[in-house]
Amino acid sequence: MAPRANWKGFLRLSLVTCPVALYPATSDTEKVSFNQINRKTGHRIKYAKVDADTGEEVANEDIMKGYKVDTDTYIEVSKEELDEIALDSTRTIEIDEFVPKSDIDNRYLIRPYYLVPDGKVGHDAFAVIRETIRSMNKVAIGRVVLTNREHIIALEPLDKGLMGTLLRYPYEVRSEREYFDDIQDVKITKDMLDLAKHIVEQKSGSFEPEEFEDRYESALIDLINKKRSGVLTTAKAAPKSSGNVINLMDALKRSLASEKEAAPVAKAGGKKPRKAASGQREMLLPISGKRAAKEEAKVPAPKKAEKPVRAATRSKKAG
Repeated sequence: MAPRANWKGFLRLSLVTCPVALYPATSDTEKVSFNQINRKTGHRIKYAKVDADTGEEVANEDIMKGYKVDTDTYIEVSKEELDEIALDSTRTIEIDEFVPKSDIDNRYLIRPYYLVPDGKVGHDAFAVIRETIRSMNKVAIGRVVLTNREHIIALEPLDKGLMGTLLRYPYEVRSEREYFDDIQDVKITKDMLDLAKHIVEQKSGSFEPEEFEDRYESALIDLINKKRSGVLTTAKAAPKSSGNVINLMDALKRSLASEKEAAPVAKAGGKKPRKAASGQREMLLPISGKRAAKEEAKVPAPKKAEKPVRAATRSKKAG
């Protein structure tokens, strides 16, 4: 099922307007998630909202927001006051200007969205706006109101639709100076630089995100499946560290040699077959208590989930 639109309204370029819908372009729902449970009973933990001083539980209607100005001093702000200053969504993304994509610092990027025509009308106007942006080879900058706050959004063509990326305001981006000032200025010899460039050339390729594997996610799935099947797990031994200081030039030479040795093997074997790892959708159903475990032994093994199995990927060699 397609996700629900986060926002619906109109996209406008001067006098050209069309109805559009904004959808999230990313999702974390496929990742393994955990609940907190009581070790002694196996029951889920429930959090209650309590008064920090009295320890008594507070009803939702008695809870309001407060801005901390001192240790025990808060400026109380009611929901009505917040509603009063909330920006009324005009339900329109007005394109204010066009800028080169290279002008947008990556630090200002927040999250991507997909912008598509909403309904059967307005596809012509949408295509005009999309192809205008594409032909100018620029990014359209507009504003959109989400959850009472106004956000800057950068729009660019993506296939038949538009990708909208929310941008941060300047006050949200920290200056690099306070972090980089203490980095020492060092001289790098030409030999070192040449060796490093050779290593980069050996490891160069095209970006193929499907070739990457979330190794921690795979380990979580493997751990849960093992525990579900009653397989005992053992703790890994801590990695040993030599602690020796390696000469930088020597390290570069060894790195280049190891990359040259690995390259012919990779070429001869071609692409490695993708790892046949079980996805989260293949995980077995959880056991709920000892009674369920006994009853489960009487019934056949559960079938695989009907939902599509997440595509397995292999890990790309770290650089």
